[in-house]
Amino acid sequence: MRAFVFPGQGSQKVGMGVDLAAASGAAREVFEEVDDALGQKLSAIMAEGPEDALTLTENAQPAIMANAMAVVRVLGREFGVSLHEKGDYVAGHSLGEYTALCAARAFSVADTARLLKLRGQAMQAAVPVGVGAMCALLGADIEKAGELAEAAATDPETGEKQVCTVANDNDPTQVVLSGHAAAIDRAIALVKDFGIKRGVKLPVSAPFHCPLMQPAADAMAAALAATPPQAPIMPVFANVTAQPVADPAEVQKLLVEQVTGRVRWRESAIAMGAVGVTQFVELGGKVLAPMIKRSFPDAVVTSVVTMDDIEALAKEL
Repeated sequence: MRAFVFPGQGSQKVGMGVDLAAASGAAREVFEEVDDALGQKLSAIMAEGPEDALTLTENAQPAIMANAMAVVRVLGREFGVSLHEKGDYVAGHSLGEYTALCAARAFSVADTARLLKLRGQAMQAAVPVGVGAMCALLGADIEKAGELAEAAATDPETGEKQVCTVANDNDPTQVVLSGHAAAIDRAIALVKDFGIKRGVKLPVSAPFHCPLMQPAADAMAAALAATPPQAPIMPVFANVTAQPVADPAEVQKLLVEQVTGRVRWRESAIAMGAVGVTQFVELGGKVLAPMIKRSFPDAVVTSVVTMDDIEALAKEL
């Protein structure tokens, strides 16, 4: 069995999609649809930068989706490869879940772009800059990370409880914490006490996937009520449950919960393996394949970004 997976934030870079757009009218079409939907030349920011504009959450999220959907469109239009005929499941990391749903035809490309733009804006607006932070724990499993987060949540001077929680359980060696900036700083200072190799503050503008994001979850609840998903044509492994979902009402509910909830990526990889998935194909990035391999060592993983990658995959399928 095969799963197609889609990357999350952090996989953006200036120049993304340029070669694909040059090589394929189908790819250009996706970038144009996104530009039209957003009423901005996002494709120009993707191609030429500046980097700080592309890194802005409200631009990075639809850009990463557009890049991956361009790969999907090229596969379908130019090589006759449709994901639901060649795959059994889709999944995506955080914003990648929206791309997965778009690939499974629960949302159009235009609606996905608009939802992600709004999601990025709402996440940014939920917490004033500097109040929240995130850090990656390297050499940490979920148990150690949970214990560290619990310890770092309390301010030793005031005894006040702050938010410090596991945001992303990426693989057996990498967990991301999110919460109040002071609590994240304490967590980084305490890593060695919990047998964790190191903590690295992430260059993000807001503390994603933690309770501080509740205003953004409320905004997405309203947005998804106005633009509800259709039934996906193949099941999607949801971030917050690490289980497959196909009912559109359930998809909608889980997308709202995902804003404040944990991205259970390690568990998702293992769960997909448990239902018989042996091959994972990452479309539009090279971030998830190594994480999946660390979580599920027997998996066969492929990353597909360039036209050459697409041709090689089409031959193999």
